[in-house]
This record gives sequence, C-alpha cells and structure tokens, in this order.
Amino acid sequence: MEQRHLGRTGLRVSRIGLGTLTWGRDTDEHDAAELLKVFWEAGGNLVDTADVYGDGEAEYVLGQLIEGLVPRRDLVISTKAGSVPDPDRRFDGSRGHLLSALDASLQRLGTDYVDLWHVHAFDPGTPLDETLQALDLAVSSGRARYAGVSNFCGWQLAKAATWQLAAPGTRTRLASTQMEYSLLQRGVEREVLPAALDLGVGLLPSSPLGRGVLTGKYRNGTPSDSRGGSEHLAPFVAPYLDDTASSIVDAVTTAADGLAVTPLQVALAWIRDRPGVAAPIVGARNAQQLTGALSVEALSLPDEICRALDDVSAPVHHYPDHDWSTL
Repeated sequence: MEQRHLGRTGLRVSRIGLGTLTWGRDTDEHDAAELLKVFWEAGGNLVDTADVYGDGEAEYVLGQLIEGLVPRRDLVISTKAGSVPDPDRRFDGSRGHLLSALDASLQRLGTDYVDLWHVHAFDPGTPLDETLQALDLAVSSGRARYAGVSNFCGWQLAKAATWQLAAPGTRTRLASTQMEYSLLQRGVEREVLPAALDLGVGLLPSSPLGRGVLTGKYRNGTPSDSRGGSEHLAPFVAPYLDDTASSIVDAVTTAADGLAVTPLQVALAWIRDRPGVAAPIVGARNAQQLTGALSVEALSLPDEICRALDDVSAPVHHYPDHDWSTL
C-alpha cells in the first residue's frame, strides 16, 4: 500500500488506516486479529483507536495482538484522550487528565509509546495552552512520537497549530487532525481543511464511508446485521438516511456501475484523494469488508467522475466562505 507523509512531518502512514471503534464491544479478539492481519499483510500500518472505545477494551485488544501477531515496529499506533463519561463535562483537556489518560492507554496497549496521540476534542473549560502543553510533555518524555488534535473546528485548529509553531520554547508541531469527512459530510472543507493545508497539518478522515451509508447497503432498508440495525449504533447512522444522502448514494452507485467497481470503492477513492487527506480511517466488521475497502488501492477515479460527485454532494457555503463581491 502506498504511504504518505502525515502533514508536514517525517512520519509516513499507509493511505488507508484501520479503525477500532467497535473492538472489544462488537468485534471480539478473534475478529480483531483477523482484521489486523489482513490489514498488515496488505501493507497497512496506521491503526487508530481511543481510550474511550469500548471503555478501553479496544486498546486492550490491540495490545494483545501486538508482537504476537504483528510486530510493533510495523505499526503506527494512534490513540486519543480527552473524552470523559461525565454528562456535565464531555471533554477534559486538562494537562493532568490527558497525561494520566495517556499512561493508562500505554498500559492497555502494552507499549512504551504511541506513534501518534490526539486530543479527542476541544475543551472550552481548559486554557488551550495547557492542553497543548500536555502534547509537548508527552512527546518530550517519549510517550508519544507525534501529536495532533481531533474534532477541532477551523479557528480552534488554526489557533492550536499556530501556537505550536510560534510560541517560545520547544513545541511539538501538530502532525494531524482527525475529523469526520465523506461525500455525505463535507463540512471540514469550510474552514478546517483550508487551515490544515495552510499550516501543514495532515487530515485523517473518520467515517469516510458516511457511517456505512455510502456502501449502498441501506438503499432498500436497514439490514439487521448492519450498524444501522444495532441498538446502540442506529442513532449514529440515522442522520445519513435522509433524502439528500439518498441522492448522493444513487450518484455513487451509478459511478460504480459505470466503472465496474463497488460503491464502497468509489466513495473511498474519492475521499482518499482529496487535497490535504493523509489517510481515511476505515472501520470494518469483518475481514471480508476490510478486504473490499483495501482493494481501492488499485483504483483512481477519472476526473469527470470526481467532478460529478463533487457537484452532487457540494455543501452550500456562502458568505464569508466565498468572495463577498460575487454574492
């Protein structure tokens, strides 16, 4: 699998990443092992997790598979910290919480360091410079090799990345930002992506298949074995089962039929090759699904197909995103 530099850093990652959101909950250790083996054998190295996935079980399962199944040196392990199960405070970006969470992640993963560590979300209750200091300490102590943020809006990302470049002292450049991005969710193109491109931050799209909807599996109803048919994941899928999404899925399916490939391959190739994208993070239920996603490596969409998909999925952005004099 082709590799790309992550942002303006020397870290190289496979241009498709493996997500572990369901590991330790819906995906047991046996299925996780099969997924990781298929991914590694295809040349993938970026494996994304978080301390809250499965209440820590995703990290634990991944840790059990390192070395015994896949050499640690062959993986770029990315994890996140900052989300907390507190109804009064969804995110905790304090230095104390983040560093404690990182230590707990390392213990579950059974490793001395993570290759990439993200702040899971912006915490308005903590000064941003304190949150960023946790990233500096994690890297300077060797517990993380690179650092980034996740779910930061445009101004938050720009402020954080600029602080790390301009503040005095030894600062850790932001390598990446992880955001939801797909043909069904192009909101990052408004401000996040321009900021990332300008400041040299690599974009790692999550849910690149529109939470599974872009595969076309929901065109004739909700399969019982799908995420949309799962009691705890159905609300996650529901926002993308409207008429607008349906018209985009129809366009993806038409393009797939014309190219003699699957809708999954079309949707994934489109997002993989967007400007600023380093590696979409794909979550698969089984090895068959993952193999289908990894087969996109050989596919590059024709320009006319890309333009058609751009047009049918274009978000409505007006002032101030476009030149005000043309409005």
